[in-house]
Amino acid sequence: MDNLDIKILSRLLNNCRESDRQIGIELDLSGGAVHTRIQKMEEKGIIEEFFIKVEPPVLGYGVLYFVVSGESINKILEQVSLVGEPYFVVPCIGGITVCSIVVKENLKQKIELVSKLMKDVRVLSIFEAENPGFNSNLTKTDLEILEELIKDPRQKIENIAKNTNMATKTITRCIEKLQENDGIQFTLIYDPKKIDNFIPHVILTWIEGKLKETLENMNNIFSESYLQIPFIAKNQIVLFMYSDSIFKMDELTQKVRTIENVKSADLFIPKKISIYIKWLENAISDFKKSSRLHLTYQTN
Repeated sequence: MDNLDIKILSRLLNNCRESDRQIGIELDLSGGAVHTRIQKMEEKGIIEEFFIKVEPPVLGYGVLYFVVSGESINKILEQVSLVGEPYFVVPCIGGITVCSIVVKENLKQKIELVSKLMKDVRVLSIFEAENPGFNSNLTKTDLEILEELIKDPRQKIENIAKNTNMATKTITRCIEKLQENDGIQFTLIYDPKKIDNFIPHVILTWIEGKLKETLENMNNIFSESYLQIPFIAKNQIVLFMYSDSIFKMDELTQKVRTIENVKSADLFIPKKISIYIKWLENAISDFKKSSRLHLTYQTN
């Protein structure tokens, strides 16, 4: 991979519905050249699949995050599935695995239950994700279109209209609404081990004080190193970055630690990224069966 490949990958991670032509305009390439590079990344397995990532609070669900050491993914999944649906599992270099599960209610009790179930596992951290203010207000029409987009987030509007028997204007308005929602991201899943010449990494920061101001400060300093848009969870800012050497990666991490309001910063280098959508499919199915016309969850 070269610099153009990583920049294309970054744009697709932040919005995989962005057209090849638009990406080309931003990077001074033709749409055809962008398309060819994307195809090569798919053929090489760098891009595993295009994906819609929906934050569970958008649909009224809670999220538990935990960091464990030295256990197999299958064992972890087997234990946490007794409490909630898997959301993502990311094994990292150094024997650390970052996991998340979707739960419906009683998060405090679920944390205690997870702790008991994983008593034989070395749990480094476990915490509830504080709802960061997602407003859903999704209709059954929105969810039906979302259900179609799950199959292929990049498919054309005309194709979605054909498969759902809806007007193209309805599809267009709905997609715009979904893209404006901070809790819904049109993205992709990539294989970190196949990205030659670059090291994708995550810096998990714990913030003490002004969260949004700290994020703005980070954006001003580190945006050129972002692989994806940062994510806010509770009193944390998660930075998705890339470097071309372990030394630059370490420099970035040390620099993050010097930012005002940053209490601590931990570096994670993912080996594989697994995101699960069974919970989402079930949530959409359940709501479509209900008599309600809108999801009205509002979180602060």
